[in-house]
Amino acid sequence: MLGSLLPDIRTAIPGPEATSLVDVLAAHECPAITARRARRAEGMGRISDDPFVWSEAAGANVVDVDGNRFVDMTAGFAVSLVGHRHPGVVSAIQQQSERLLHAMGDAWPDATRIELLSRLAGIAPEGIEVSILGLSGADAIDAAIKTARLATGRPGILTFEGGYHGLSLGALALQGYKRAFTEPFADIAHGHVTQLPFGCDVDLIRHALKSGTIGMVMVEPIQGRGGVRVAPEGWLADVATAAREAGALFALDEIQTGLGRTGSPWEGPAQGVVPDILCTGKALGGGMPLSACMGSREVMDAWGASTGEAIHTQTFLGHPVGCAAALAVLDLIASGEVARHVQRAGDAIRAAAAERGIGVQGKGLLLGLQLPDPRLALCRDLQNQGYIVLPAGMKAEVLCLTPPMVLTEEQVQGFFTALDAARERTDA
Repeated sequence: MLGSLLPDIRTAIPGPEATSLVDVLAAHECPAITARRARRAEGMGRISDDPFVWSEAAGANVVDVDGNRFVDMTAGFAVSLVGHRHPGVVSAIQQQSERLLHAMGDAWPDATRIELLSRLAGIAPEGIEVSILGLSGADAIDAAIKTARLATGRPGILTFEGGYHGLSLGALALQGYKRAFTEPFADIAHGHVTQLPFGCDVDLIRHALKSGTIGMVMVEPIQGRGGVRVAPEGWLADVATAAREAGALFALDEIQTGLGRTGSPWEGPAQGVVPDILCTGKALGGGMPLSACMGSREVMDAWGASTGEAIHTQTFLGHPVGCAAALAVLDLIASGEVARHVQRAGDAIRAAAAERGIGVQGKGLLLGLQLPDPRLALCRDLQNQGYIVLPAGMKAEVLCLTPPMVLTEEQVQGFFTALDAARERTDA
């Protein structure tokens, strides 16, 4: 059954249909978006630099337009934690689509959005009960930036090197993952951002906060794209204390870590700290675009009451279909199904890695395999064997695994067998 199958590669990757479609993509999509070969280099044997093109996905499987079947060890940038096209999510989407596709954001809400806001408050850490919905992780970060400005009256934000908080203009300066993302827009990006090393001595943080201009300290409890780096034990709580003592808010970016991916509903509380602001997304919509900036009532009251035109809104705010999908995801979390599957699949990956003497960092199903160079070559080799995987870290220093929770034991073993073969070839 599609979802739990091993790879089936029938053509070169990419195949002829994908190559043809990428020709169309090259003609009509901004060249900065999808990595692909230069069209003028087509005759130079560089076809393999093109991506394959997705056609279908279910569970942990992806099928491309040429009929090649893959095992997705990324869950589509960690979005499909519950699996691609989870039946419960699909059913919720179908039922909602037969009733209401679109409401009117801040003007006239629909019942699904109201139910989701209530359910989010129920699953959130204690004291976090008010949300602003968005469509992407960056939307949630933008809302957090505005919230902190209103609540503290301060423009400054403290973030950490290696952090990745999205690439919207509001969030852009907060990221410490790649300078190349920020440099072209530095003169129009947020001008009051301070960055310190992730896991640094808290005295450095206290010193930065002495300026009195920083209104929010934002951190990922585990840096995903930044290299699957887990915050040192007790560090988050110390950072939160330092922030609050200085009159700043403590915010957690749990866009990737939240909703069960690390084995706990929220990674911050699992590490002993409850934030003032919590941002979530990715897994929330089960594949639909949805995010939330969540905060305490006291913090969120800084926005004041709407006077008829919201000062922060979107046309698709609280999109009914996305909210229905999210409710299905929250059902899976509440049932304990997510926690069980994450534990099972994570243990299987760790056991297979240990058999090979491969170090593993991270938690749950946010894992980094500690492998020597060349990791990018390993990713390409694994793709050609039918396993979708990405590197993480500012120097691509780990092989990052964020698979769907439904990944089977057979698929785990298949992945590591493929990895063994790829390592032999890249070491040769």
